[in-house]
Amino acid sequence: MAQEIKDLIAKIQAEGIKIAEDKAREIEAKAQATAEKIINQANSQAEKIIADAGEQAGKTSRSTEAALNQAGRDFLIILKSRINAMLDKLVVENIRQSLTPEELAKIILLLIKGAENKFKEEIIVTLSHEDAKMLEKYFLSKLILEAKSKIVLKSSDEISAGLRISFDAEKSHFDFSDQALAEYICANIKPELNRILKIE
Repeated sequence: MAQEIKDLIAKIQAEGIKIAEDKAREIEAKAQATAEKIINQANSQAEKIIADAGEQAGKTSRSTEAALNQAGRDFLIILKSRINAMLDKLVVENIRQSLTPEELAKIILLLIKGAENKFKEEIIVTLSHEDAKMLEKYFLSKLILEAKSKIVLKSSDEISAGLRISFDAEKSHFDFSDQALAEYICANIKPELNRILKIE
């Protein structure tokens, strides 16, 4: 049974997760483009502030120059914090827009087919309240027919978009929720953002 679980996970990673990764790459590309635009605007503002600060520093004492340098560092720290918050919000919004009930139905079917019905337990899919209602109304019977598996839809206040799926009566699950996907995408974008802003 342990080997079957390992084989299932490997197969899901190779096939089932591909659609989610493709969607994540699409969202990441959009988020990166928007982040670069924000960064360019921020860099322009930062260059103006630094230029103004440099002119002022030439006219003032060393103590004033030290204060301006500290203000510049503080500005970059605040800028990083605001851009990170904007980026988090942007990524989550894009994920929520992309993970429509139709897309969720495709992902669920692909994950179930990747599992090859190796588990006897019912397949439990946890979604937001709204997505659970839409899937049950428009897609559940088709999913059950195509997957040839018993599928139970559950709703959770913890999920705003996306899904979690369990093949073993919720002893474990695969997390494709908006928050999990956002964490994955932001973890790949933020180091580049820090490099551009030259903030450690």
